[in-house]
Amino acid sequence: MVPPGERQGHPATPTSNSSPQGGGETLRLARLRKAAGTLALTLLIGGAAASPLRAETFSGVRVDVGPLLVQGGGLQAEALRADLTAALRRNFADRIGGRGPTLVVRIRGLSINPYAGSGSGRGGFGGGGQSDYLDGEALIVGPRGEVLRRHPQLSATPASFGGAWYDPDSERRRLAAIAEHYAAWLARSLPSD
Repeated sequence: MVPPGERQGHPATPTSNSSPQGGGETLRLARLRKAAGTLALTLLIGGAAASPLRAETFSGVRVDVGPLLVQGGGLQAEALRADLTAALRRNFADRIGGRGPTLVVRIRGLSINPYAGSGSGRGGFGGGGQSDYLDGEALIVGPRGEVLRRHPQLSATPASFGGAWYDPDSERRRLAAIAEHYAAWLARSLPSD
């Protein structure tokens, strides 16, 4: 049985006629104001917490291959720095410029596996079994050098991205391909306003 003044599934709402003092309308407005204030506060606090990697316009981009150099990466690490810097500038072109923090990508590991058509691949004819890996972390760095946010990322691409294994430029193209892959996925992963 439904109590008087209520419809099935809907509680009675106070109106100016439901209160002997005529304060029902005031009570309803007070409740609406309180709900609106709570909602606004929730959105303000929740919005900041929900997107910890909110992307500002970056003042610039930089690639740190120091860990690779320590591991003996030498010329390959320097080539990766150039490729990745160019790829980041292309992929973040609309987000670079201004007085925001700096986007620093620190590369922790690079694996360009030997590829000579090795691996089982389709039908045992070779190829397709090897992948190249690039492991790093995007750091959003403030004006005083403080790390504001971190975003680790691992990229993997087929070794065949460099073309024919016997081509002397194959490894160089593989390096450029994994740098572009890393930058493109990073641009997708870091939210933008």
